[in-house]
Amino acid sequence: MSEHEKINYLELPASNLPATKKFFSKVFGWVFTDYGPEYIAFEKAGIAGGFWKSNGVMAAETSALVVFYSKTLLQTQAKIEKAGGSILKPIFDFPGGRRFHFSDPNGNEFAVWSDKT
Repeated sequence: MSEHEKINYLELPASNLPATKKFFSKVFGWVFTDYGPEYIAFEKAGIAGGFWKSNGVMAAETSALVVFYSKTLLQTQAKIEKAGGSILKPIFDFPGGRRFHFSDPNGNEFAVWSDKT
């Protein structure tokens, strides 16, 4: 259900749409719908969204940072690496827990956090 004046959808750049689908399906279980050769939509991500064909990339210093939550930080990191993602910042502590940053096959930067326990 759409909520009035709440974030409803994310659109992200991706230079390689097939690699994007493979990566996010394998690591996070996202489901994709193709809308032509330059756009794919995703669901089962906590929020719906899509990737458009672009050579631009997201980086924490210059754009919004999409942050995932994981109950098992090390297992999620291993899945990301196995699927072809790269660790940009290894696991570190911050006041709310622990997290790491990674890039997807397109070079987009994301983060994953977990509680300190």
